[in-house]
Order: sequence, then C-alpha cells, then structure tokens
Amino acid sequence: MRVRLGYVAIALNLPKVTSSSNVTYTFYRKLATEEEKLNKLKKVSYSNIMDLKKILEYNVENQIHFYRITSALIPLATHPDVNWDYRKIFATDFKLIGDYIKTNKMRVDTHPDQFNVINSVDENVVENTKRNLLFHSNLFKDMDYPLGKMVLHVGSVAGGKEAALKRFVKNFNTFPQEITSKLILENDDKTFTAVETLKLCKELDVPMVLDVHHHRCNNDGYTIEEILPDIMDTWRNQLLPPKLHFSSPKDGPYDRKHADFIDAKDFIEFIEICKKIDKDIDIMLEAKKKDLALFDLADSIKALRKNWKWIDTSTFEL
Repeated sequence: MRVRLGYVAIALNLPKVTSSSNVTYTFYRKLATEEEKLNKLKKVSYSNIMDLKKILEYNVENQIHFYRITSALIPLATHPDVNWDYRKIFATDFKLIGDYIKTNKMRVDTHPDQFNVINSVDENVVENTKRNLLFHSNLFKDMDYPLGKMVLHVGSVAGGKEAALKRFVKNFNTFPQEITSKLILENDDKTFTAVETLKLCKELDVPMVLDVHHHRCNNDGYTIEEILPDIMDTWRNQLLPPKLHFSSPKDGPYDRKHADFIDAKDFIEFIEICKKIDKDIDIMLEAKKKDLALFDLADSIKALRKNWKWIDTSTFEL
C-alpha cells in the first residue's frame, strides 16, 4: 500500500507567497472607471496565478505530489455584477499551470466554500452554487487537467435529512455534467455522517472522501473499520486512488477545530486500519500549519515506524 501526503493552499515555508489575494466587491465598486476596475482584477489575479506557480514549484522541489488549490484564485470570478472575462485573459497562464502539474505528475483538487449548497431550499443559493462550481470545473478545463475534482459537503438539513437528501439528488441531476463529473462528497462533523454520505454517493455513483476527524465527531456509532471498504469502493472506476482527509482536534478528542499539527500516533493507527484493505491512498492533511505539519508528521512516522519504506519526502509504503 502506497500513501501520499498532501496539504491545503498555503505553503508556510514561502511566507511572502499567496495565491489567495482578494479584491472585495465594495473596493471594486469604489474604483472610478471600468478600466481601473479591470486592471485591478487583472493585477491581483496575475499575482495569485504566479504565486500558485511558485507553490507548485516548491511542492515539486520538496517531492509533494498532492495539493489543494485555493478557491480564491481569481477575485470576483463568479460575482454576477462583475462578470469579467478572466478565462480569456489568462488562458495561456492556466494552460502553463496545467502543463506543469501534468509534467510533474501531481494531483490537485479544490474544495469550494461552505456557502455552496446543492440541496438548499433557496433557489438563489442553488443557482449561485452552480455558478461557483462551474468556476472550479472551468479552472480544470482551462488547465487541461481532466483528473481535477472538487470536494463538497452534502449541505442543508432543512426539512429533515430524508427530504434534504432527496433534494440533493434532484438538484444534482439538474446540474451540468461538467460539474457533476468533478464532484466528490465528504462527510461532515455536525450533520451528514459518513454512512449517510456513503449512501448518497452510491446512489449518485460519485466518489466519497472520508474525513476521519469529522467521522469521530459525528458517526452514528459506526466504526471506521466497518465503513472504510465501501468508501474505498466508490473510487473503483476512478483513475486516481481514493483520497481521505485527516486532521487532529485542537482541544480534546471531539473538538471540531483543527490543530496546528497532526497527532502521529493517531495517524499511524488509522494507516494500519487502511492497510487491512491494502489499497493506495492519498491523504489531505487539514492542519493549520499546512506544509510544516506534513514535514513534521513524516519525521514522526519515521521515528515511530522505522520499518515503513519512504519513497520520497511525502510518500511511503507498507
């Protein structure tokens, strides 16, 4: 079984690099002319794209093959009152980013923000969600990166879980294939459990991401051992291995907030459960210290499991 570790968005070893610089709509509206507005959007977006390239180069230099791209790469990309043609303006830049990802055999994905709710009872929210998810889908298209996926939670529980799940299926089936083919669903720490999310994934035939910490906070009494084989099986027709999320609680075992680093003993215990299934997996570390947490975890594993074989900085076998 081969395990690859990844991290989210920000490389803390690159302190002056960010791919998430923003332009608020309030600031945008205060600019005097349309030319000023467009130039500001272009300047910030270009800076974000160039810094994304720097982060990807840093990942390659440090043998990190799995990475989550920020959802804030292009300011006001989906704002209905802005509607600027960033895709045409940065077409070459997106293609170069995609070529770099593919040349270096990296896996990248995105995680649209929590206000994207496919099963909302508010039609405006559903339409905004469609628009936002299309941004992510178009990003993968413009990068010519067909393996790109976006992680989403099930969302609203308005009207009760049964009604909410039916609403998700109904709305999902109205979304364009360019969105639905990219979606993977994740259990959450308050409402939809891993078992409920798994059932939905089976019905829609989409892969599921197990968030281990969310499962510990919200699980209906099911153990990871009981559900993990079926979750892995949702990836059976995918070109990439199953992906999972792992974080450690900040304060106490059921604290929903993420800690700065990963509890190595807890992580190893989980990996040894995965070994029983013995499939390659990619694990996104959702720790506050980002890349630093990845390096720290790798060092701890090497000290605690000296017989595990390391392929490179972020990849090991057992």
